[in-house]
Amino acid sequence: MPDDIKPSGGDTDDLPEPVLRRRGFSALWIWLIPALAAIVGAGLVVRSSLEAGPTITISFQTGEGLEAGKTPVKYKNVVIGVVRRIELSGNRDRVEVRVDLHKNAASFATKDTRFWVVRPRIGLGGVSGVDTLFSGAFIAADVGDSTEERKDFLGLEIPPSVMHGAPGKSFELYSQDLGSIDVGSPVYYRRIQVGQVTSYKLNDNGKGVSLHIFSDAPSDHFVTKATRFWNASGVDVSLGASGLKLNTQSLATVIAGGIGFEDPADGSDSPPAPAGSSFELFGNQATALLPPDGEPSYIRMRFDQLVRGLAVDAPVEFLGVEIGHVVSVNLDYDEHTQRFPTLVEAVVYWQRLGLAQTKLKALAARHGDDHDLSQTLGMLVAHGLRAQARTGNILTGQLYVGIDFVRGAPKVAYNPAVRPLEIPTQRGSLSQLQERLDSIVAKFEKIPFDRIANHLDETIGELTTTLRQVNTDVLPEFKGTLHGVNKTLGSADQALSGDSTLQQNLGQTLQELQRMARSLRVFSDYLSRHPEALLRGRRADEPPIPEPAPAPPAVPPASGSKP
Repeated sequence: MPDDIKPSGGDTDDLPEPVLRRRGFSALWIWLIPALAAIVGAGLVVRSSLEAGPTITISFQTGEGLEAGKTPVKYKNVVIGVVRRIELSGNRDRVEVRVDLHKNAASFATKDTRFWVVRPRIGLGGVSGVDTLFSGAFIAADVGDSTEERKDFLGLEIPPSVMHGAPGKSFELYSQDLGSIDVGSPVYYRRIQVGQVTSYKLNDNGKGVSLHIFSDAPSDHFVTKATRFWNASGVDVSLGASGLKLNTQSLATVIAGGIGFEDPADGSDSPPAPAGSSFELFGNQATALLPPDGEPSYIRMRFDQLVRGLAVDAPVEFLGVEIGHVVSVNLDYDEHTQRFPTLVEAVVYWQRLGLAQTKLKALAARHGDDHDLSQTLGMLVAHGLRAQARTGNILTGQLYVGIDFVRGAPKVAYNPAVRPLEIPTQRGSLSQLQERLDSIVAKFEKIPFDRIANHLDETIGELTTTLRQVNTDVLPEFKGTLHGVNKTLGSADQALSGDSTLQQNLGQTLQELQRMARSLRVFSDYLSRHPEALLRGRRADEPPIPEPAPAPPAVPPASGSKP
């Protein structure tokens, strides 16, 4: 026990007073911990800044499914960044998403990089993004080959169909309309899917549609410079002489559309087409694989008859071979006849005539007609070449234009200098039949059915009166007459039946008639043998010839004697 502390007793005054002792302590130690925290924080900031990648801005139409600080950015399912902030654009029509990329993903901040939001999607091409139902939406990226840096990007609303670097080739198709084709629609070669539609757009002049397709390797080398593409969407149904035909690439093309391609029969030796080549997209396979049509020619036809059922795109046939189609059907007015003929214009391809076109062209060259077949057509018109509106389908009433030689066709004036060439027309057989039916109907309408009906009513009334008189007057008298006839027949039956005198007299009379007939037969036989008896009379009968004596009977020999 120290000396300055004394034990206490019962009195508190005896307690010792406390003594304050001070030890040596420096105030610098108080700032040591904040300094260390600042050093550590600065190191973390420096490290974060050294490891952080570029910050980019992606613009989307909507921020659905995105969340700041949580939504990742992925490439091939590997996280390369995270969404830091989401805000509206200045005009509030889009959503701007700020993304912090990792340092090792700095190459994604280039010009040709594409970004889109992966969400669950259900479309004609199938279902995608199902895994995001549990993990949430994320931003996907696809990087290209460009090295030009960019910080602002326009996000895609629809995921791209083909990624950068995918093996294959892209081609461009042009068509009159899109039909049922959409992004992602399959591309078929011999009914096997080898690619898909990546994009489409309306042409600048508004007169067509351009489509971009991608053909996967190694099937891309099947696309040659002679390849024909056609719209394989839906179901192709045709009814012809061979029956009903139904053709489709697959069930997917019926729903989502599709494109088919193939080389024509004479294009198997064509080299592969380079990437980016352009092709025409035909409406169907039959049209796509037709031989080349050559230069088109326009013709005009004037019909003085009803052509209901003749529409644009109706076929034009020459002797049964389709050589073109109708492009317009318009009415005209003739001041001399005060009628409204129908002007039909069509585009034809003379090259579809094959060898006949070559010979006609040579014949035209001999006549000095080097440009077209106008002079040659003039000679054919003189031989009865006419255009007729014929029935193509009786059920629907559709018409087509048939160019054929008509026997006994009246001569018409033909001017080869008129453009477009005008081919004279002739009424079709169905139209003539309709006119005859109209004439028959008109004759039937002239028959006075009302007057005939009135006379028929009067005749029926008179006949009714006559029948009434017959029933009241004639029939009773007729019954009395029949009763008298029955009585007479009964008396005759009594007179002729049994052993009546009349019956016996009739029997004797018949016997006398038989004897008389026998005498006449004998007399006629005698006259046939002795016709002179008519002059000399009958000769005396010759004496009868005596019959020979009968021979004596033979005596049988005695028994035991020899003959």
